[in-house]
Amino acid sequence: MVGLLIVAHSERLAIGVKEFTEQVTRGQVPIVAVGGAVDGSLGISTDAIRQGLRQIASSDGILVLVDFVSAALSVEAVLEDEPHMRVVISNAPLVEGAYFAAVEASVGATLEETAAAALRGRDLVKVQGHGTSHP
Repeated sequence: MVGLLIVAHSERLAIGVKEFTEQVTRGQVPIVAVGGAVDGSLGISTDAIRQGLRQIASSDGILVLVDFVSAALSVEAVLEDEPHMRVVISNAPLVEGAYFAAVEASVGATLEETAAAALRGRDLVKVQGHGTSHP
């Protein structure tokens, strides 16, 4: 089964997205959350990313969902030392992409199908027009 790695600059954000997606899939999908710097501040730990990737490594592959470009760059740096891993870094929005990816992975989708599902999160319309305001 395809695994998901959630990488965010905040540990609490990463854990929250993981908890949300685990509830949606009833724990059927391997999901690891990586967030924050080593000292607990905002940031990214490449060591934690490496550990997370190894924790859910499988022949089916891993879809990585990130909050910002620097998180993606950190994952790419780790992957330079892990060329054998089958990994796709998604350009999907973190929460919506994780949701769609987790649902897709839970039904046995391939890595490519799971990655495509995550990208559908970019098209999700939450508010019509420019939003609403209330006095």
